[in-house]
Amino acid sequence: MRKIRLAIVRQKYRPDGGAERFIARALEALNSKQLDLNIITRSWQGTPKPDWHLHICNPPKLGRISRERGFASAARACWQREKFDIVQSHERIAGCDIFRAGDGVHRVWLEQRARIVSPLQRLSASLSPYHRYVLRAEEEMFHSAALKKVICNSEMVKQDIIRCFNLPEDRITVIYNAIDSQRFQPATEATRYATRQQLAIPQQAVALIYVGSGFERKGLKAAIQAIANSDRYLIVVGQDKHQSRYQQLANQLNCLDRLRFVGVQQDVQPFYHAADGLILPTLYDPFPNVILEAMACGLPVITSTGCGGAEFIIQGQQGFVCDALNIKALHEAVQAIPAKTQDPAMGDAARARIEPYTPQRLGTELHSLYLQLLSGAAKIDE
Repeated sequence: MRKIRLAIVRQKYRPDGGAERFIARALEALNSKQLDLNIITRSWQGTPKPDWHLHICNPPKLGRISRERGFASAARACWQREKFDIVQSHERIAGCDIFRAGDGVHRVWLEQRARIVSPLQRLSASLSPYHRYVLRAEEEMFHSAALKKVICNSEMVKQDIIRCFNLPEDRITVIYNAIDSQRFQPATEATRYATRQQLAIPQQAVALIYVGSGFERKGLKAAIQAIANSDRYLIVVGQDKHQSRYQQLANQLNCLDRLRFVGVQQDVQPFYHAADGLILPTLYDPFPNVILEAMACGLPVITSTGCGGAEFIIQGQQGFVCDALNIKALHEAVQAIPAKTQDPAMGDAARARIEPYTPQRLGTELHSLYLQLLSGAAKIDE
């Protein structure tokens, strides 16, 4: 049996990005004698395996639209020239065989963002050439005759696509992200103690962790408001150019002394180990990997109805789900998270929920999808 020539398209490969972690885990699991793995990218950080084939497409760019359009054209020319068996794009580029909607639906993100911005900002977004370009590219890609399958990492995004683009349900496959639950483990008494001491968090206090850059979308304001009238601590992992605004908000709400801003971390696990739960009241997030990581570390999760990760949570069992802007419900959820050392049941349920979602499972599901597509293509050719 000849190898399947698979091309994966990602404009900029950053090892710490959610889509890139999906690609890395998938490629590790798929790296077999049956697959010839190709990456079409503008730039690659990190060290690809020797048998991965890199195709660098880096045309000149003069701005955001030029960057997107230029890469789309160069990537499409590359895959047409190479005649790959399957092209799986993680970018909105018409003509691919498979699109992985890891960033969700841009139209839905703009709908959600409109809930928190001023009328002037909403008008600005509606007139923005960049947003108009992305919306048009999304429309063209979903209605392209070449598109055979869409991979979603949550049922939420699947329903968004059906609502916005009328795609038939059988063209969409939900494949959840993978988590290495051997790497991400619950805290030991020693690791919890050490990181808490480093962060100056009392050992008996209940601490929540927030992980994410882009504080507006990920809901840091709501997280701060939720812990304000409580005794809970909040560890903030990530960065944002407007961080000082959030510090000022915490100061106004008299809880700045219970916040710990630690910036971007190469290894987030010690900070999970210092926490009793994750809070991520994100406005719109298809399914962030941080939810899987936190659950693997035995943390219950508080998240929003606009987050695909809510699909892994039964209210009160693995955590809590509410609207991203419902501060009262978020506060009640914060109060309901117990200290892990006192009551680990919710955290244990969270870890048990994610354990089946291994890289091997992800690889098997993807490989099965590729064989299904190739089988369908062979029947058409006959």
